[in-house]
Amino acid sequence: MRNVIVLIIFSSLLFIAPAFAGPGHEHDQGHSHAPISSEDAAKKATDRIQKLIEAGKIAQSWASVKADKVEQKTFSNGPEWVISFKNDQVGDVSKQTLYMFYSLSGHYIAANYTGI
Repeated sequence: MRNVIVLIIFSSLLFIAPAFAGPGHEHDQGHSHAPISSEDAAKKATDRIQKLIEAGKIAQSWASVKADKVEQKTFSNGPEWVISFKNDQVGDVSKQTLYMFYSLSGHYIAANYTGI
């Protein structure tokens, strides 16, 4: 009897699971895989700068800096948006240009001061 109950429970799980992934199911919950424009990439990078400031990772002086250059570059993992910001208020010359990296579909990848 116990084996019959266990068999019924496991069998019912096979029929319940497909109900969760029906038509219209979207894996990314509204995030598109379509490429974004250079303007959208710049906006996303500017928004990310605000988050980096709030997290204390970069100085407040970055808040008013606008995107200096937006371009697509190809790296070992494929093409990416590279958005650069120049901040002359930073004392260390090697850290005056901040580079933000995004996938072509607009997903944040990384930020650094080297551009690579």
